[in-house]
Amino acid sequence: MELSATAKVILGMLAARPRSGYEIKQLVDNSTRFFWAASYGQIYPELKRLAEAGLIEGSDASQGARQRTVHRLTAKGKRAVREWIESPPDVFELRDEGLLKLFFAGSADPGRAAEIARERAAHSAGIATRLTELAAERDSGAAEGPPFSVDQPSTTVLRYGIEMNEWIAGWFERAAQDLERGSAKPKGLAAAGRRK
Repeated sequence: MELSATAKVILGMLAARPRSGYEIKQLVDNSTRFFWAASYGQIYPELKRLAEAGLIEGSDASQGARQRTVHRLTAKGKRAVREWIESPPDVFELRDEGLLKLFFAGSADPGRAAEIARERAAHSAGIATRLTELAAERDSGAAEGPPFSVDQPSTTVLRYGIEMNEWIAGWFERAAQDLERGSAKPKGLAAAGRRK
């Protein structure tokens, strides 16, 4: 079975421990959504598909009137996670609407280019702040049900997210300054063009 983008998130979450669909979505919202999103509308159909493929199984964990199913990996599901982790990544996709707007600003709205860059800088700075808060919550133990222990690779990914977003915020701020000065090319671009 070929794993969908959402299946990879689900199987990865279940590799840590059994979880309900709601718990998976909560973890996505506080961890992987910053680089690999999955919505409620994707999670529940995918849980059903994974169960039909024999990769997960669910058990009733209802509490009173509230229905709840906890999903766990089967032996086949554990093999699928290991195989996926061991295989080279299929996807590297950068979709950044701020970059797309900036790319087209020269044709569509040149006067707003620096403002677009500053908006994107603020967005990344906000993400870096939120990720830093999540890291502090994890370190203090205040996070509600942290998805993984602090010594696991997820901490490295969290640090990547913080540092990457800080860098992006700085890059867009420098781009805004270049655009305000009317620089035709950011520093280093002319030299890079000559090397080709």
